[in-house]
Amino acid sequence: MRRATSTIVAATLIACAAAGCNKQYIAGTEIEDTPENNEVLAFCERYRHAVEDLNVGLLLSMASPRYFDNSGTPSGDDDFDKTGLEEVLRERFKAIKALRYEFKYRDVRVEESRISVEYSYTLSFQYAVGDKSHWENETGDNRLELERIDDGFLVLSGL
Repeated sequence: MRRATSTIVAATLIACAAAGCNKQYIAGTEIEDTPENNEVLAFCERYRHAVEDLNVGLLLSMASPRYFDNSGTPSGDDDFDKTGLEEVLRERFKAIKALRYEFKYRDVRVEESRISVEYSYTLSFQYAVGDKSHWENETGDNRLELERIDDGFLVLSGL
C-alpha cells in the first residue's frame, strides 16, 4: 500500500510539473516570472524611482499622450490629462524635501496592448511648512494602466 501511495504521489508531481504547476514567481511577489512581466515591473520600478527623485521631466516622458486621471473621485473637478499632469506633479512635489516610495506588486494583467499593474504602496515624505519640517506616511493601493509601445510602455493613468 505504501509503495502504491508513493507511486501515485510521484506520478502526480510529474504530471503537475509537466502541466506547468511549477510556476516560477518574481521574487517578493505572486506574479509569474515571465519576460513580459519582468519588463513591465522594470518599467514600474523606473516610475517608482522617478517619483522618489521628484523627477517631473522623467515622469512626463513616461506618460502617454492619451494620459487621463480622474484622481479616484466621482467629481470631475480634479480630473486631468497629460497637459495638466506637469502642473499637478510640480504642485505635489513643491514642498517635499525627501521621499521614499515602496511597492508590493500584487498583479499584472495583460489584455492585448493594455497592461494593468496593481500594487500596494507605502509612501513616506518630508515636507516643509515655513521653517518647520514634517514627516508623513501613507499606505494604500494603486493601479497603473500602461499601454505597450514599440520600445516599451507608457502610462495611461495612475501616476
